[in-house]
Parts: sequence; C-alpha cells; structure tokens
Amino acid sequence: MVSKNSILELITKRQNPQGFRDEHWEGTFDDYLDIVTRNPRVARNSFQRVYDMILHFGTERYTKFRQDQVRYKFFTDPIGHGDDAIFGLEKSLMQLVDFFKSAAQGYGTERRILLLHGPVGSAKSTICRLLKKGLEYYSRTDEGALYTFSWRIPRPNGETEVVDCPMHEEPLKLIPRAARREVLSMLNETLPAEQRITVEGDLDPFCRKTFADFLRQYDGDWKKVVEHVVVRRLIISEKDRRGIGTFQPKDEKNQDSTELTGDINYRKIAEYGSDSDPRAFNFDGELNIANRGIIEFIEVLKLDVAFLYDLLGASQEHTIKPKKFAQTDIDEVIIGHTNEPEYKKLQNNELMEAFRDRTIKIDVPYNVVLDEEIKIYEKDFNKEKIRGMHIAPHTIETAAMWAVLTRLEEPKKAGLTRLQKLKLYSGKSIPGYTEDSVKELIEEARREGMQGISPRYIQDKISNALVSDQAMQEKGINPFMVMNELENGLSHHSLISDEELKKQYKELLAVVREEYEDILKAEVQRAISADEDAIRRLCTNYIENVRAYTQREKVRNKYTGKDEEPDERLMRSIEDKIDIPESRKDDFRQEIMNYIGALALDGKKFEYSTNARLHKALELKLFEDQRDTIKLKNVVSGVIDDETQAKIDVVKQRLIKYFGYNEQSATDVLNYVASIFARGDAKSED
Repeated sequence: MVSKNSILELITKRQNPQGFRDEHWEGTFDDYLDIVTRNPRVARNSFQRVYDMILHFGTERYTKFRQDQVRYKFFTDPIGHGDDAIFGLEKSLMQLVDFFKSAAQGYGTERRILLLHGPVGSAKSTICRLLKKGLEYYSRTDEGALYTFSWRIPRPNGETEVVDCPMHEEPLKLIPRAARREVLSMLNETLPAEQRITVEGDLDPFCRKTFADFLRQYDGDWKKVVEHVVVRRLIISEKDRRGIGTFQPKDEKNQDSTELTGDINYRKIAEYGSDSDPRAFNFDGELNIANRGIIEFIEVLKLDVAFLYDLLGASQEHTIKPKKFAQTDIDEVIIGHTNEPEYKKLQNNELMEAFRDRTIKIDVPYNVVLDEEIKIYEKDFNKEKIRGMHIAPHTIETAAMWAVLTRLEEPKKAGLTRLQKLKLYSGKSIPGYTEDSVKELIEEARREGMQGISPRYIQDKISNALVSDQAMQEKGINPFMVMNELENGLSHHSLISDEELKKQYKELLAVVREEYEDILKAEVQRAISADEDAIRRLCTNYIENVRAYTQREKVRNKYTGKDEEPDERLMRSIEDKIDIPESRKDDFRQEIMNYIGALALDGKKFEYSTNARLHKALELKLFEDQRDTIKLKNVVSGVIDDETQAKIDVVKQRLIKYFGYNEQSATDVLNYVASIFARGDAKSED
C-alpha cells in the first residue's frame, strides 16, 4: 500500500538542490569576467547556441542510396523520450542544421528568416517545438549556460531595488564599444575560427538609460557603474517568456505591432513624466522577450504586411523599432512556417520581393519511407498507451502504406508501380533495380511528399476505429476496420474537394488491401509449415537428391534399400516455388552444393535457415503438402472433424506465438485466408 512517507521520500529523491543553486547563480561583473575568461563560449550568440545544442546530442553518419547522410539524434527527441520524434525527414533536417551551422559561423544566414514550408501536418510545428524545448533544456546544462544581469538601483527612501534587464542582454554588452572589440579579440585567441564569439549592438533602451544615469553620477567612472550590476544565470523558458517567443496571426483588424515590440506603460507615465522614458515602457513584445533565443511565427505568411516589414529589419539588421524609441538591437533566431497555398501567394506578390529575398526556405514534406511512417503512429498506438485493446498485426502498417502511396508520384519508368516504388524507398530489393535506380527515382520526383494524406488524418481514423462498436465488442481492431474508416472519411475530408483525387485514393486503398491479403497468405503459409522438424527432413531429402544429381550418382532408398535415380519431381516441386526455371535448375543446384562446400571449408555446418531462398522454397513446399491435410476449405464451411480442428489449433497458436495475433485475430485471419483459398479453388474447378 502506498504511504504518505513513501511519496514524500520519492519527491525528496527527485530534488536536486545543487542544480537549483547552479541555475540561480548570482555574482558580480568581476565574477562573470572570471567565467568568461575560463569559457568564452558562454557569450555565444543565439545561432551558435542553437547549433551547439543540436550537436550536443550527437550524430550518426550513414549511407543511403549511395548518398552520405547525417542523422542528428536531437530530432529523435531524447528530452521528451521520443514524444516529438521526427521520422524519415533526414534530408530536410540536414538542410536545417546546415542553416544553423552557416549562421553560427557568420556566413550570412544569420541575417535571414528561416521559413519551414510544407503541407499541413508535415512536422513543421514539431520541429519548432523541438528547437524551443531543446534550447530550454540546453540552457540548464553546464555546456549551454548563459548569463544576463540586473541593476541594483538606490531609491530615495534608502532602499535598493533590483531591476532585471528587460531583454536579458549579454553582460559583455556593458563593456563600452571603444574597448569591446579588443576584449573580444583577447577572448577569441583560444577559440577556433568557427567558434569565435561576437557581441554586437548596444544595450536595450532601459539598460542604456540606466547605464548613462550611473555614468553621469560617477563622472564617467565605468568601474563604479558595474558595481551596480548583478550578473545571474539565464534559464530560457517559454512559459516564463524568457528567451522564447511565439506569435500567431489574429484577425487583421486586431493586429498591432506592439505585440511584437512592446508598448508604453501608461500608468508609469505620470511617475516618470514622459511616454518616451524607457522606464515607462513594457519591453514585453514577442521580439523583446525572445532576445538571446528563438521566436516562432506560426503561419508567418498570414501576418499583416506591416508586421512582415518589421521582420525585415529584425532579420537583416538585427534591430527592432519600439514605439517612441530608437532602433533596438536583438539577437534571436527568427523561424516561421507556412503551407503551400500561402507560399504561392507570397511568390505571386511582387510587393513582397524584399521579404522573399530575406528568407531561406526549407521544404518539410510528408514522409515517403514506409518504416519511418509506421514509427509515427506507433508513438501513439502501442501496447503501453492502448491498454485493454488488441491492435492486430499490420493494422498500423496498412494505414501507413496507404498514406505513403498517396504521397508518391506515379513512376515514370514503364512497368514500375507505386507499390513497388514504395518498397524500393523502404530498402526492399526488386529485380532490375539497383541503388542507383532508386537514386534516379528520387531525383526525378523532387516535389514528392509535398501533397497526399496527412499523418493527422491517419491518426484520427485509427482513433475512430479504436472507439467503434465493433472494437468495443471484440476488444481489438484489425487492418480492415481501419481501412474502412480511411475510405469512409474521404467523402467528407475537409481538404480534398477534387472527386478525381478521392477516386484515386480509393483505388490506392484497393492496392493496399490486395497487398495485405498477400501478407496474410504468406503468414498463414508460414504458420502451417512452421514445423521445423518437417522442414529439416524435407531439406535433408532435397540436399541428398541434389548431391546425387550434381555428382551423377544414385540415391539409396532407405525403405527399400535399393539405389534409385534422384527424385526429379521432388527437386522441381521445391525449385518451382522460388521461380527457378527448368533451364536454370542445373545452375541453382550447383550453387547450393558450392555454398555447402564453402561452409564445410570454414568448418561450418549447413542449415536450411542460412539460405533465405531455399528456406522460403521449403516452407512453400511444406505448406502445399500440408494444406490439403488441414483442409482449409472446411474452415469456411464450418464442417471440421476433430483431427482437422487439432491441426488448425496448432496453426492458430503459431500465429499467436510467432506473429503477434491474439485468439480472436488469429481466428479471423485463418478464416479470411481460408476463404481466399476457397475462392481460388472454386475458380480453378471452373
């Protein structure tokens, strides 16, 4: 039983007092100079920090379709245990990281707006969410530490008020420009060229006035001014509006630029006597509070034109214009995202040429790799999250397969189907196609993934299937239930009005159903022929005959004790299963013997399971031999004797043990496959 003390003990264990003290460190400007001289990287700009944050989680290099690629582990969402993981978009993510790398080294992209462009539901928002979450986490680590400052301001009553820098400025900005360049040169001496720090611009209006007031008070003595400075650790937090801003367009009539750049605090005007006194101003616009970090613009191209002009200066000059103040310097990553229709409007608007010129567009398409698409749905629909409900094997796979098929362009190569293209993209081999062929397919379809069915639609329809009456009764769902939901939902899909497109998508569902039937037949065949002893005996018999055939010898019949010719009928019945033609049988048999001989030279024993083609042929042969003894046709008719029922029960248990079915779904699958074979037998009799 859970007790109060056990709960309190657990909470106490999870506390980290030292971590809290580190995150709330405070010191003098002198103390900060000690930190900076030991580790100049604490003064990195926002682009450098984001780039280092991504690399902090490590990389993995690999080759795919003869192209070198880098997988950045940050995008698997190690912070959130994979909740926001991104799958199958390595190319786009590599372009994204290259943008930050270039910006971090000051090559010009730091003066651009990063624009993520893609169809709805293609992970644009997820990428932004990851970057913001990653920056929050990184700022709490020793490696990602950054600092800001507050002012100790004496009041007439003798007390001292501590006032935070409203824009979380870098403390090195307190060094006058006349000396700052030389100071930075000294700090950069120990850093490689690509990591050198640059502290540009002036303090924000409030800090600039406070600094100037103290400088007048102390007759220009800078050292006395910084004695009023308290340097403290800056922990970036979206909820606390520190270092992360998010802006979403509202109704055009209600849009106000002060939401971005702050507004006058009218209650303080009477106290300070002027609406242009920075002490009577709230530096709480999204561009203000995002200083030192990231600002995300949701559906950026829906912004009022006046807002877009504000972004031009924010990106190109790294300045903003608060009401009644001079240009104010900022240091932040500006990232926006938009969909296809809005981007087309931008391209067609000649008045927005300046904005287009200051953006770097990165396409974020839908995923077109089946295995990666499956991972998207398995995040939400798995045994841990879906309790008390069985998801039959291939349920997620078939839904993902259809989603990917809708996104693929029709292959230009004659004889290649979309389904085959899907398999090639997933790394499956198809005769006549090499890695170079796949590379050509990718290059000829550069906009692939920019249209099709959204993952959100698939997730919604799987959810519908899970709460349907049938699912409630059977405590599970299967591929047919989900495919029915997918098809029925097309009739009122809010984003698809083209009837021809709906028809095409339904035809692709028929392709998926046919492929699923083939998968089911193969699994039932394997379950029926999963008797390893029987396969081993069949293999031994086949190898003995092949050895005798290739060496032009006879085979001893262990029942009659007589030498007989090799059993050609047996050998061909196995070889036919993997499409070995009569003209190639001698070559195939010799290959098998050479393979066995090579293993023997290495001191290894031949096992049928080590040769995939032979293994498949043996399974299919055994299935054919056993199929009639199980009498699958009788399963459909319901007329089953005790012996057949026992064999069927064995097959069911194999489906459950080896393929992940439960009792209900195994029964359904066996009945369905039996009906397929029954239809096939009926056709052959006709």
